[in-house]
Amino acid sequence: QVQLQESGGGLVQAGGSLRLSCAASGRTSSSYGVAWFRQAPGKEREFVALINWSGGRTNYVDSVKGRFTISRDNAKNTVYLQMNSLKPEDTAVYYCAARLNDREPYDYWGQGTQVTVSS
Repeated sequence: QVQLQESGGGLVQAGGSLRLSCAASGRTSSSYGVAWFRQAPGKEREFVALINWSGGRTNYVDSVKGRFTISRDNAKNTVYLQMNSLKPEDTAVYYCAARLNDREPYDYWGQGTQVTVSS
């Protein structure tokens, strides 16, 4: 099994920045595609960003484009989500998830890290 552990969440003022980390352990593979999702109270979990194994392909939900950047350090088995210009509506529990390729479901999930943006 592969275990994913998110970290880096916290309380930040609007306009501030946070960097989330998703560290993988167990049977890790640098070929995994990794995505960030988030879930706010009363809302469904939504896709935020993804990155493929090489880091050459990324994608973002429209609401975070230009503000968030996903990256990965395969040597450290870690994926990052740099979040700038944070808004109160970014408040949510953020989860990372991994899959073998884009034809497979996201089989591995972390337990989430809370991000709270105050105004």
